[in-house]
Amino acid sequence: MAKPLIESLAESKIYQDYGRAFSEATGLPVALRAVESWQLPHHGRRFENRLCQMLSRKSRACAACLQTQQRLSETATQEPKTITCQAGLCDTAVPVRMGGQLVGFLSTGQVFRKKPTVAQFNRAAKLFADWGVTAKLQDLREAYFATRVVPARQHESVVRLLAIFAEHLSMVSNQIVLREQNAEPPVITRAKQFITDHQTEDLSLDQVARAVNTSKFYFCKIFKKATGINYTDYLSRVRTERARNLLLNQNLRISEIAYEVGFQSLTHFNRVFKRVLGLSPTDYRAQAGRA
Repeated sequence: MAKPLIESLAESKIYQDYGRAFSEATGLPVALRAVESWQLPHHGRRFENRLCQMLSRKSRACAACLQTQQRLSETATQEPKTITCQAGLCDTAVPVRMGGQLVGFLSTGQVFRKKPTVAQFNRAAKLFADWGVTAKLQDLREAYFATRVVPARQHESVVRLLAIFAEHLSMVSNQIVLREQNAEPPVITRAKQFITDHQTEDLSLDQVARAVNTSKFYFCKIFKKATGINYTDYLSRVRTERARNLLLNQNLRISEIAYEVGFQSLTHFNRVFKRVLGLSPTDYRAQAGRA
C-alpha cells in the first residue's frame, strides 16, 4: 500500500505547497518517493543540479546514483541520513511513516557541504570518463563548481525542516487513506457513508454488506480492491480519525473518547490508535497540546 499512499500524498495540496516553498527558500530540489521506488528522485524536477542532469544521460552514471538512493533507503529507516555519492555530492533522505510502517522518504540533496577543490574535480572527471559521459570537460567543470555549497549548520537546518514536515505528513496520511477516490464504485461510497453514520455502534461486516445489498464475500473483495485495506482496518481508521479530533478537547477523558467512537475496551483503543498513528492517545494529546 506504500506506493499508492505516497502517490496520493505527493498529489495533495499540503505537499505541493510545502515542496514549492521549500525549494523557493533553499534553492534545493525536494521529492517524496515510496520505499520501493527505483528511480532518480530529482530527475526532471525544478532545481535539479545541472551536473547531475548531465550525468543522468549515461546509464552507468544513473546506476551509481541509484546505488546511493538504495543505500539511503537502507540506512534512513529510523532517522534522516545523508550520504556522499561517488561524484562527491551529498544526498539526504528523511523517513515518512504511517503509524509504525515506513512508507517513503522526503529526499533532497545534490549539494556539496564543503567548497570543492580542483583535485576533487580531477578525480571526479576520471570517474565520469569511466562512466562514458561524453559532455565537454569544460561544461562538466563549470557545472561541478556551480553546484550549491551548503555549510554543515545550514544543512542541518534544511534536514530539520524536512524532518518536521515528514512528521506532519505522517499525521495527515491517515486522512489520505480515508479520502474517497473519484473512481470508486457507488457501492463503496454507500458503504463508507454507512460506516461513518454507524461507526459508534458494534458494527459488523455482515451489517455493512447487507446495508449495501451485497454478499459478505463480494463486499470484502471489492472493498479491499477499492480502498487498499480491509474492512476492519478501515473501520479502525475511521474511529481513530474521530478520536484524534476529540482528543483535542482536554475536558474529555481518554476512556470516554474510546467508547464514544465505538471501541469496546480502552486497551483495544490504545492498541489500534498507536498502530494507526504511531503514538498512544496520551502521547498524541500531549503533542497536540504543545503545537
